Amino acid sequence: MPKLVYYVYLVCCADGSLYCGITMDVPRRVLQHNRGTGAKYTRSRRPVHAVAVSPLMTHGDALRLERAVKRLPKEQKVAAVDRGRVP
Repeated sequence: MPKLVYYVYLVCCADGSLYCGITMDVPRRVLQHNRGTGAKYTRSRRPVHAVAVSPLMTHGDALRLERAVKRLPKEQKVAAVDRGRVP
């Protein structure tokens, strides 16, 4: 059975805030956010655009990175997602 691969992604909302999530298909997920069917947080902050995407990782690793990124200051989030790890 092939291992499923996930990405951690970061989108910038219209109000300048950042939203972090995990997905198997980043373009589809960004489209969902922009249609208003994504996360509740992004519904009133559209449009959004992707600013960072992690390398491929397992589901568990993606969940751990997402949790860690959400705890970082805004300035450090993009770099952490791009690297696929928290400094």
